[in-house]
Amino acid sequence: MDINQLPEIWQARWQLEKFQTPTKIQEKVFELIKEGQSIVGVSPTGSGKTIAYLLPTMLNISVNQGVQLVVITATQELAMQVTEVARPWAKDLGLKVQSLIGGANIKRQIEKLKQRPEIVVGTAGRINELNQQKKLKLHQVKTLILDEADQLLKSNQESALLSPILKAMDNQVQVLAFSASGTQLPEQFQQMYRLKLTLIDVTNEDTSKGEITHGYVIWPKRDRLDFLRRLGNIDQLSALVFFNRLSELGVMEDKLLYHHIPVASLASDQSAQLRKIALHAFSNHQAKLLLCTDIATRGLDIDDLSLVVNMDFVYDEKTYLHRSGRVGRMGRKGLVLTLLEECEVKEFQKFLAKQHLVAKEYYLYAGQLSNHKK
Repeated sequence: MDINQLPEIWQARWQLEKFQTPTKIQEKVFELIKEGQSIVGVSPTGSGKTIAYLLPTMLNISVNQGVQLVVITATQELAMQVTEVARPWAKDLGLKVQSLIGGANIKRQIEKLKQRPEIVVGTAGRINELNQQKKLKLHQVKTLILDEADQLLKSNQESALLSPILKAMDNQVQVLAFSASGTQLPEQFQQMYRLKLTLIDVTNEDTSKGEITHGYVIWPKRDRLDFLRRLGNIDQLSALVFFNRLSELGVMEDKLLYHHIPVASLASDQSAQLRKIALHAFSNHQAKLLLCTDIATRGLDIDDLSLVVNMDFVYDEKTYLHRSGRVGRMGRKGLVLTLLEECEVKEFQKFLAKQHLVAKEYYLYAGQLSNHKK
């Protein structure tokens, strides 16, 4: 991928977005996608996969010729995020993008489809539903993109929905699957859908990951409201706070709001509209803490996020790494803190050692987070 070969209007946008040189995944897949090859792209979280698949596919689209590009994501949040990323680049080329997610008003979506968008981004359930109702025509689609493809195939419900969607498309449709951990995906696509996809894995070559520091804070469970209150009062600080249980998130949010701490929450039981409001509040620094569960943050990319807090010990390696992947994106530094009881420290250190990670102890006092005890 050579920036100078992009349309001039895109070269200007690249500068506007303050992008540097293309990342490894962007570099490796650009020509292959543009040539129409079906691939599986694997690269670390935060390495620019969305731009890697959007730009070359958009260059193959004809204006005012109906839906030609479909992006299916594992979650509603990711679909909204991809839509936001796609819109300005598409607008530069005179293309329209529409979001089609469950939880949003289907009648309004059907009305908007009458404007004949060239690109649709959504969840498998809603895209399949609109296709079955003959409101979304897929026979002209040139490219189908599956973002967080490993998650889509892991869910029986989602993977079953992909079959009728693929069936509604031309046999020669280009299929692109992207993931942070999916070296087994080509085999799965062959077995499940008889699709032949070439693996492009840049995990070991990618240098876009920023430095992530891992730490822990010893803080009794019964006083963790106090920890978040203090954290929420630190100037210029914002954090993504993970809860293992949805019920605990709800209780904590109510208590923090009672204490006038500006918080928002992202939970799997919320409507699409409420999630959008929460993300907007956090991105615009109206909320300092974004309380969330794992399901709600799959693939989420929050600009300039530098702190993730785990309210409890996370015993699952994949979950811990997924949460950690919310920071250190595109070369930025990040800190991942886990709140522990004193008796959990040894076990936590062992858990991290298995992943070749080391954690320092951090302290919260006098309105500061530090790894030096005073």
